[in-house]
Amino acid sequence: MSKPAERKDSVWSIGEGTPEETEKHDDSQRSTLFIEKPQSGSVSVGGNITFIAKVEAKDLLRKPNVKWFKGKWMDLASKAGKHLQLKESFERHSKIHTFEMHIIQAKENYAGNYRCEVSYKDKFDSCSFDLEVTESSQAAPSIDIRSAFKRREIKQQEEEPEVDVWELLKNANPSEYEKIAFQYGITDLRGMLKRLKRMRREVKKSAAFSKGLDPAYQVDKGGKVRFMVELADPTVELKWYKNGQEIRPSAKYIFEHKGNQRILFINNCTMTDDARYYVTAGDEKCSTELFVRDPPILVTKGLEDTTTYVGERVELSCEVSEDDANVKWFKNGVELTNEPKSRYRIKVEGKKHTLIIEEAAKNDNATYSVMTTGGQSEAKLSVDLRPLKISLALEDQTVRLGQEIHLKCEISENVEGKWYKNGQLIEASDRVKLYHKGRIHRFVIASAAVDDEGEYMFVPDAYNINIPCKVHVVDPPKLHLDGLGENNTVTVVAGSKLRLEIPITGEPTPKVMWSKGDKWLTDSGRIRAETYPDSSCLVIDTAEREDSGPFRITLKNEAGEDTALINIKVVDVPDPPQAPNVTEVGEDWCVMTWEPPANDGGSPILGYFIERKKKQSSRWMRLNFELCKETTFEPKKMIEGVAYEVRVFAVNAIGISKPSMPSKAFVPLVDVFIISYSLDSSSPPLFPKLADEWIVANPELTDKTKFTINGLPTGSKILVRVKAVNAAGESEPRYHPQPILVKEVIEPPKIRLPRHLKQTYTRRVGETVNLVIPFQGRPRAKVSWQKNGSPIDKNQINIRTTENDTIIFIRKAERSHSGEYDMKVEVENLQDKATIDIQIVDRPGPPEVVTIEDVWGENVNLSWKPPKDDGNAAITGYTIQKADKKSMEWFTVIEHYHRTSATINELVIGNEYYFRIFAENMCGLSEDATMTKESALIAKDGKVYKYPVYDDFDFSERPLFTQPLVNTFAVAGYNATLNCSVRGNPKPKITWLKNKVIIMNDPRYRMFSNQGVCTLEIRKPSPYDGGTYTCRAVNELGEAEVDCKLEVKGSLALIGMSCMAIGFGLDY
Repeated sequence: MSKPAERKDSVWSIGEGTPEETEKHDDSQRSTLFIEKPQSGSVSVGGNITFIAKVEAKDLLRKPNVKWFKGKWMDLASKAGKHLQLKESFERHSKIHTFEMHIIQAKENYAGNYRCEVSYKDKFDSCSFDLEVTESSQAAPSIDIRSAFKRREIKQQEEEPEVDVWELLKNANPSEYEKIAFQYGITDLRGMLKRLKRMRREVKKSAAFSKGLDPAYQVDKGGKVRFMVELADPTVELKWYKNGQEIRPSAKYIFEHKGNQRILFINNCTMTDDARYYVTAGDEKCSTELFVRDPPILVTKGLEDTTTYVGERVELSCEVSEDDANVKWFKNGVELTNEPKSRYRIKVEGKKHTLIIEEAAKNDNATYSVMTTGGQSEAKLSVDLRPLKISLALEDQTVRLGQEIHLKCEISENVEGKWYKNGQLIEASDRVKLYHKGRIHRFVIASAAVDDEGEYMFVPDAYNINIPCKVHVVDPPKLHLDGLGENNTVTVVAGSKLRLEIPITGEPTPKVMWSKGDKWLTDSGRIRAETYPDSSCLVIDTAEREDSGPFRITLKNEAGEDTALINIKVVDVPDPPQAPNVTEVGEDWCVMTWEPPANDGGSPILGYFIERKKKQSSRWMRLNFELCKETTFEPKKMIEGVAYEVRVFAVNAIGISKPSMPSKAFVPLVDVFIISYSLDSSSPPLFPKLADEWIVANPELTDKTKFTINGLPTGSKILVRVKAVNAAGESEPRYHPQPILVKEVIEPPKIRLPRHLKQTYTRRVGETVNLVIPFQGRPRAKVSWQKNGSPIDKNQINIRTTENDTIIFIRKAERSHSGEYDMKVEVENLQDKATIDIQIVDRPGPPEVVTIEDVWGENVNLSWKPPKDDGNAAITGYTIQKADKKSMEWFTVIEHYHRTSATINELVIGNEYYFRIFAENMCGLSEDATMTKESALIAKDGKVYKYPVYDDFDFSERPLFTQPLVNTFAVAGYNATLNCSVRGNPKPKITWLKNKVIIMNDPRYRMFSNQGVCTLEIRKPSPYDGGTYTCRAVNELGEAEVDCKLEVKGSLALIGMSCMAIGFGLDY
């Protein structure tokens, strides 16, 4: 009777665990995830053991969650270390997750019950297993866990003491009755429960029996049982009964008397002896139950490992020691039932028991076991796929856009499959048709699109094989020139940027090539081609006249080619005419002629503008305001005796050309002079006529009585003479009485401080300061710097000086670099100074103290002091935040607040608040905030605050200029801007005037007004654009004006050689 008890311990500890865990395990099998569960095992002290669990990832989108436990609740993830390691891996080919638990150098206290749980979304699976740690002086060799358990079972059967089934039933939970009945061979479970219920009734004390029968007895079939009672009165007549029938002495039933003891022996017990027995002594009765147990059912022929293919019939058979015995089948430890809807059918033929699977599937891969009351057997079933052969593989295809895509393959098995494109599953739709007939699979798209290109693949279900192919969708390239003009001509103004975008189509994306003549364009340079997936751009930065001509664009891809010629026409202002000739000169007039310009800029000449100026002046005056259509003109109203020059502008539809070279100077009927000099200073001063060679200093006659001779060598002495010339001829020369010494001209130093440095120059901490200050002065000027009156530390600030400018450079500005920088330029005894104010700013510090001044109703009044550190910039405002004392989550209530006190409204009654304040300047908010030390409680009963009544503020204001115009110098040919700022309400209307004349519809002027800042931009001004400019602002409350002077100078020319100024008088 020890064998069943041993069998109970081994089976339920290995396969099921505790009853509570069994229930949980059975429920989880509805969503089984394990394909291989960890099995129980044993290890010697100090040895290593590994438990393995496998989960198939075929239907899982991500890795499942796996946990290992010891007992019920101890999560082993937190115990991983030297003696416990948890590992996991994924095999992509078979798509199986493997989870391993390694126990290293096991100890005795590691023994016990373990559990592995796996979950994925709403699916769950669990498995229990045991670990036995045994004593051993040597390291345990590698063993087969299952065979080790089989050997341990046999040993336990020999040493296990006899188990009393009645005691087990008496103390067991009702949910365990059926399991105990199977393990110990009890066939009549319903009768057992009735008798158990009857046995549990309390037996009252008997006067006839000093010792009664035990509540129950158990005996194996064919065994012998002994009933014994002890009487209080040995003379009382005693009778034995079985199920109410009196028992008579026989070879089977033997009675014995020993003193007061009365004994009944029942020999060779059969199943008919399993009944209720009682004995009577007079009027009293004592009863008991006898349980006769069948001998253990042994497995005489075990299961065998089987390998088969998917879809075939499988039979797993075993034989037991008796006919029609009670046998249970298990799959991976889960019991299989013989229900009508089950895939598994159990067939019994005498001692032979067979498990039948009609059509094996891949998920039938498992370990199957059979269990009887006296033994068990297990075997592995391997279900493999039948080898698949590809009869017709998919072929790579190249199709034109809009044509049909037809993919076809044939395999050896009639199985379903899935189609993939670039690894993504394709579902059938109105556009995509999927066909399956027998072993042939087809994929059809009636009209190919660009997006249909890619790598396609057919994957048969249940097979780890794929049939790939590539589909290439092509479309001939095409140029779309609908937006271009006649003959594909594009006109662009010289000096502007051309960006011509040509839409293109084609698949694959065609290669675009641009060329002009024999030269191919690249993607860099002034003329370049830029290519995009759906267009190509011809870019010309600053178009020139030479860029005119045909440009060819060519598209190529594997489907074809397209090309076109695009004519680029660059138009420009005409070239300046040649210098005009003055053919006649009168008292106050002259006649001038000129030739048309060699190049009209691609647009016909519309006419000419003529200007004149006095030779010694730089101011040109226009003589005609209507275009002169001819190439001759007669200037009038000139001053007699003054030298004049004239020049001509050519005009076409694009604009006005540059001016021609000035004509030769002419004087209306007045004497002029010839100045000459000699470098021969060896002649006696009183006899300058003896000089050998005289050089004419003015190739053109001058009417002035002063003249500067340039290009003389420094340190030399020269002799000078002057001749007067009129219509009658030249006069006798007049000589300077003494030789003149040539000295170098001293140019006074002058600092040309840039406009943006005349105001405070502001930068943030960490930014780079790089200032270039130009200056002039001859000979070479000496430049020196000071900061706040002290020399500059060159380790912190880098200064570089050239002949024409000086540079101050700070790589990473710090607040210590703020201050006034004094620059001084010296040339001999002359000097010029300038001061630059540099301000390096940073975020401010927090306000000093925040105080709660008053609390009333739903309001709190706060006050604070400005921060000590303003970040070297003015504080522009404050940000106030509040936080409920319970949550301490901060919320902003006021931003950009300018005062140092504020009232916070609409607070929640009953809450308690803290407040904190950030300071803000041009760099942003302070890093820290200052918080109130105390909290403000918004009491439920408070004073009613009466808000003061304020009159509406009148924001009306007549125009007022807050920043006036500044007198400005401009360089001819470079854009100039005039700026001022004005305020007023209603918004004033802005009008610009030049010399008191309103500027209207003149393309050379552009006017802007944004947020009160008014700007007038003069495009490429000439000296003619100089004058007084006025900005006028008008609204219904009044008007205001501000004006400035603009002077336009010609291009600057550096004086590269020494010069000398001489003055002379006339003596007739």
